[in-house]
Amino acid sequence: MQETEPRIGSRIQRLRRQSRISQAELAGQLGISASYLNLIEHNRRRITVPLLMKVAGQFGIEPGELVENDESRLVGDLMEIFGDDVFADSQLTNQDIRDLAASNPTVGRAVVRLFDQYRALRTAKLTGASPDENAGYHPATDAVSDFIQEAGNYFPTLEEAAERVRHDIESASDSFEYGLKTYLSNVFGLQWRPAPLPAGIARRYDPDRREILTSEVLSAESAIFSVAHQLGSLTASVQIDALIEASNLPADAPVLARNALASYFAGALLMPYEPFLKACKETRYDIERIQRRFRTSFEQVCQRMTTLQRPGRAGIPLHLVRTDIAGNISKRFSLSGIHISRHSGACPRWNVYAAFLHPERINVQISQMPEGQRYFCIAKAITKGGHRHNAPRRHLSIGLGCHISHAPSMVYSDGMDLSDASQSVPIGIGCRICPRLDCEQRAHPQTDQRFTLDETEMAESFYASARRLRD
Repeated sequence: MQETEPRIGSRIQRLRRQSRISQAELAGQLGISASYLNLIEHNRRRITVPLLMKVAGQFGIEPGELVENDESRLVGDLMEIFGDDVFADSQLTNQDIRDLAASNPTVGRAVVRLFDQYRALRTAKLTGASPDENAGYHPATDAVSDFIQEAGNYFPTLEEAAERVRHDIESASDSFEYGLKTYLSNVFGLQWRPAPLPAGIARRYDPDRREILTSEVLSAESAIFSVAHQLGSLTASVQIDALIEASNLPADAPVLARNALASYFAGALLMPYEPFLKACKETRYDIERIQRRFRTSFEQVCQRMTTLQRPGRAGIPLHLVRTDIAGNISKRFSLSGIHISRHSGACPRWNVYAAFLHPERINVQISQMPEGQRYFCIAKAITKGGHRHNAPRRHLSIGLGCHISHAPSMVYSDGMDLSDASQSVPIGIGCRICPRLDCEQRAHPQTDQRFTLDETEMAESFYASARRLRD
């Protein structure tokens, strides 16, 4: 009997939990035993095509939406790790790494966590700080990123909480801002007003004075989002605490996770799921049109687009990355299948970096990974801060994209021949694991390379003259 790829158990488990169905209930609906379903969810049994169709039908999604990218992400993370100098003499091949991820993903993930700790300790030794004080890296940030990734960036309890509050706000006034102020006053006895806060402070919540102050220099969309974030901490605290309690986050990560989940609530409150999904489909994911419709920022719309994973009512599976001009990635999430660097800078050929050369313009790129997968990527450079005289500004680039098969659903693909391979830009995960030796932007050699130098010629890339360790 034909079988599908085996690594979709995590996706089935996530959908089941989001639907609040027990293993026994789902197994009964599928006509299999609970123990067999448990083995499938833990990737210990392959799932046949007929059963795959049943599962997809049960959750009201297309069978293709069940394809899980956890293994490919794990492979990418492990390749990054084994590309570190500490493994320079290990002579591991890419196939060795793929075999580990496929045969024992649990061990693979343990290796990733172990390397995270090693990296924190190594950097702390170099900087003289403790691992928890190390400003260059903090394991909690990756832990929270993994937590969001494992949930598919979809939290139904927060969606429900936001919908309840939104209903009350809309009942109070036709104006969302006025309705929000009325809700804060009626439910929490809080007054919200702009104020001249100190530099660097966007919002201040004073429970004693019963007021929320937002900096008078914030844009309207930033001020409202900031208040919605505070409201999330107040009205969805039970749901947030339950999500964190059910997670396996390390001791220092819940504070960051609580902030991320309050931001999720804020996005769901300002951009309710069904109206937002409808807007995405009507405009074909035209971010700037959706901005104006919901009075939100470019980044807020992009972030919300990645959360559209409601079973049976899902949007395009997207990836999101945010980076600064130094290449530091501060947000990363991928449902598209593209791998976003965990431990090193991403590829300079990726348009999320080129966007800095064309600020305030949406840059479009068909990105092709070394293995041949193609992705449709858009990116835009934005500026934050600088609302006061001589105030510093933050320059960031927001990248959003999907697998090439979904590109026609995005307005930015209009006029492009998506089948033309010559329009693809070759990119990689990172120089140390990228096999493209002739890349003129290569900053590091591939891990399993040694060099020879022909003094009679000079290649555009010094590393083009490298040869493999095992040659």
